[in-house]
Amino acid sequence: MTEKRLEIVPLQEWGLPDTEKPLVIAGPCSAETEEQVLETARQLKETGRVTVYRAGIWKPRTRPNAFEGVGSKGLPWLQKVKRETGLLVSTEVANIKHVYEALKFGIDILWIGARTSANPFAMQEIADALKGVDIPVLVKNPIIPDLELWIGAIERISNAGISRIGAIHRGFANYEKTIYRNLPHWQIPIDLKYRIPSIPLINDPSHISGNAELIYDLSQQAMDLNFDGLIIESHIRPHEAWSDARQQVTPARLAELLNRLIIRQPLPGNKKTLDELGELRKIINILDDQLLVTLEQRMKVAQKIGHYKKKNNITILQNKRWEDIIRKMLEKGKQKGLRPETINKIFKAIHQESINHQVEIMKNGNRKAPYSGYTF
Repeated sequence: MTEKRLEIVPLQEWGLPDTEKPLVIAGPCSAETEEQVLETARQLKETGRVTVYRAGIWKPRTRPNAFEGVGSKGLPWLQKVKRETGLLVSTEVANIKHVYEALKFGIDILWIGARTSANPFAMQEIADALKGVDIPVLVKNPIIPDLELWIGAIERISNAGISRIGAIHRGFANYEKTIYRNLPHWQIPIDLKYRIPSIPLINDPSHISGNAELIYDLSQQAMDLNFDGLIIESHIRPHEAWSDARQQVTPARLAELLNRLIIRQPLPGNKKTLDELGELRKIINILDDQLLVTLEQRMKVAQKIGHYKKKNNITILQNKRWEDIIRKMLEKGKQKGLRPETINKIFKAIHQESINHQVEIMKNGNRKAPYSGYTF
């Protein structure tokens, strides 16, 4: 089935007052008081770098009895921000009531959170509420690393007639403890851009990091990957914030962070550099072809092993053999300057494909669909 082409307007055509890269959306995780909302907005305006002011009015919390936002009474505060500073204002919506309330108070941009984008029922209800409305909508990635779920959420908003749609990459939940609150999995937003080339990509380093100290590095990486913008949590007194205190920065610190960013061009500016880049890419193409040939040869050997195992009634999975392979490859990869997590992913994928081939031989069938009963 051919994938539907979504009619999404590029960011430069959204009619925003400033289209200089990166688009910066900033403000507190939560609107707490009128004074906090307005003073944060004034200081962000003074930086000269912020186009859109963000503040959570309704806050989906993991557990009950946590601060869940001030609710609709905070929407007039955002109206005042717009009148006093001229900044566009945005907030998160998670249900029909939120959509209607936000539209009633003239919110300029809506965003949909990770918990909501993971729920097709909620997404459809929000999409239905947006039919006939001309407003930009930003869709955060679902909490789980599922590209199809993210695309599905975007498609529902597009089907409602919204053409100014952006994607916010806020990282993905992970049970294991790492330096990040949510793992970046950069390949997923890259794949999204491949599937929907016109969609603007906005990076959310605050929610990926969970730590203000990591925001600059994540922001720079997003710029290096040609993201269109950043959405960063900023609070006048981060240590007093009612939610997500550790990941918020002051407006002054935000300005310093943004001023340090190096904004790179998607293509070289002169013919000589472009020619040099072209030659290097030719070498990459040759090496990629060699990798495919090597993989083909490896699978042919795996098939022979599969026939041997079937003939001698031997199980496909050999745990000791697999442990030896991954241990040796990790050691060799380290010697060659390759990251352990990269080696681990590559050889797990190769091992899985070898198993797929051997399973087909055991079944003595000719089905072309890969077997997915084992995961490693």
